[in-house]
Amino acid sequence: MNFQTPSEDGYNAPHARQNLAAYLSSNTPQSLRPVTAGNFGYSVSRPILAKRYFHDIFDQSLQANCPVEGWHTESGPCVYEAALAVSPVAQMADNVSIFKLICKSLGVEHGITPCFMAKPLHGLPGNSGHIHVSLNNLQGHNLFARDTPDPNPKWPDLTHLSDIGRQFLAGVITALPDIMPLLAPNINSYKRLVENYWAPVNVSWGFEDRLSSIRLVAPPSCKPSATRFEIRVPGADIHPHYALSAIFNAGMRGIKQQLEIPIPPEASRPEDQPAERLPSSLGSALERFSAKGSVAREIMGDEFVDFFALSRRHELRVWREAVTDWYIETA
Repeated sequence: MNFQTPSEDGYNAPHARQNLAAYLSSNTPQSLRPVTAGNFGYSVSRPILAKRYFHDIFDQSLQANCPVEGWHTESGPCVYEAALAVSPVAQMADNVSIFKLICKSLGVEHGITPCFMAKPLHGLPGNSGHIHVSLNNLQGHNLFARDTPDPNPKWPDLTHLSDIGRQFLAGVITALPDIMPLLAPNINSYKRLVENYWAPVNVSWGFEDRLSSIRLVAPPSCKPSATRFEIRVPGADIHPHYALSAIFNAGMRGIKQQLEIPIPPEASRPEDQPAERLPSSLGSALERFSAKGSVAREIMGDEFVDFFALSRRHELRVWREAVTDWYIETA
């Protein structure tokens, strides 16, 4: 989401120096103006309104070796989806951080404030940080792709997914509730993960299922070499190195332990068997994350889990002490 950057005196002082922090010290975030208003997902014309800013982002990202592969409007006022070109996992983690820095740095020059909060505005979809993952061998072959379709899969969704891909999927599914603080690390992250806003709320998966936590992308929707999983839980506020580490460690755990997929895809789940809910707050997520014997401890190590949980508990404490406008408005 992209906002017009105001001066300390607001939007009616066009020649004053832009100062977002000073403006927000005496104004609510809700008073910020988006660069363009309204919901125009996949609009052809809307990007024209800030094309110089966007073109600069494309050029600078290319120079920084983190090229943008796709760019289009999404639901919400001046919300854009940027798809970074596929790259090895360590480079991708770096590229996400570099891309955000480029957007913010160029925003200063263009009078635009890009926002990577998971849920900037009430009543609108949030900012997601979907992660596409696949595994290649040293010869460049996608290990998630089947050489031939499975004639008798447990569920039709698995027809074109390899055994390694199924084990990787099982690993991510079984780890998902325990690694939530690495995919949704902030108080605000859980404002995005609610029903009716194209965000997952339970442990779920499915072929081309954009409402599930894990979307399987495979033939016939793509060529075999593009077989992959889209992890749809993360928001745009993730720490990319932590999130990618958690996802791949979870998947590799599934491969090493040859785990079976524990739940059916959403299209095959019986109505009388509700899906397990994901933690709905940072506090409940931390309980799962830091519990003795959690999958997070198994794949990330006790030292990391304890340290990261401590940092998140500090945020919880600060939040509990905060008095926001909501309390005044509802008093």
